[in-house]
Amino acid sequence: QVQLVESGGDSVQSGGSLRLSCTVSGTTLTITAMGWYRQTPGNERELVALRYRNGLTDFGLSGKGRFTVSGDDSMTRSYLQMDKLEPEDTAVYFCNAKTYNGPKDGIWGQGTQVSVSS
Repeated sequence: QVQLVESGGDSVQSGGSLRLSCTVSGTTLTITAMGWYRQTPGNERELVALRYRNGLTDFGLSGKGRFTVSGDDSMTRSYLQMDKLEPEDTAVYFCNAKTYNGPKDGIWGQGTQVSVSS
């Protein structure tokens, strides 16, 4: 069973940077992709960035251009580097692991709060 723990959330000023980390434990061999999503009150979670086991990446509209996703080939770590942060980036950020034998929407961490002030 895969378990995820996020860290790195903080309060920063507009234009600043943050690096979120996701530590994975359990059977990582079943993981096909690691992703980052974010959610604000009253809204659904939206994709920020996704990294597949083969190293390919994909980004949601919110992550394109300013954010970078990385991780190790064993899928035990995932990182989201966020630069030029804006107040609109304020949200709870969740790490997600897609597995070939798990839930359709993947496995979620508990989330980490990112707050950006103007």
